[in-house]
Amino acid sequence: MSTVRGAVIALAVVSALALTACGPAEDDTAGGATGSESPTESVAPSKSPTLTPSASAGEGSPGGGDTSSPDPDYDVFPCSTYDVKFTASLAESTTSSYLLKITNKGTKACRALGHPVVTFGGLDGQATERGKAPGIEDAIRLEPGESAYAGLMGGVDDGTGKTVDSVEMTMNTESDLEQTPLKASTPGLYVSPDKNSVTAWVTNAEDALSL
Repeated sequence: MSTVRGAVIALAVVSALALTACGPAEDDTAGGATGSESPTESVAPSKSPTLTPSASAGEGSPGGGDTSSPDPDYDVFPCSTYDVKFTASLAESTTSSYLLKITNKGTKACRALGHPVVTFGGLDGQATERGKAPGIEDAIRLEPGESAYAGLMGGVDDGTGKTVDSVEMTMNTESDLEQTPLKASTPGLYVSPDKNSVTAWVTNAEDALSL
């Protein structure tokens, strides 16, 4: 009889321990009301801001400014002897007329201003300017490889002048720029002290010799 009762008591103790082990822990009751841990929320990755291309400078963009000039010739400077090649060819022997030609040998445009400054060999002074030249705004624009012309007349041999075999030329730059004179051969060029002259630069040879 005592053996049966002992077995019943032992079974009761084992059942009680099992119920205690399976029961909810204090910290987990009421969905974790003690606040020891809260469920982790997943956070969606933030999107990188979309970059909008900025307006190009000179197209009215803020701070960009319009750097273009309304005048397409604002950076075209006068031609100097450093910018051109120079030749002289006999046009009419009676009046000792020569056709002067310059060609832009550079990579940028330049302007042929006024009259060429021509001196005759070792003679003092320079050729007299013949006719009126356009102002700087209307001066000939020479693109690379383009040419301009001027007519040089030594004058009729009246016995008062001298004969020279070369001329030297510098360009009118309307500045104090120092230039190296360009030399051209002019065999037998007679130079009258009173009737020599040179025209302004023009765009074609016929006009240069007829002015």
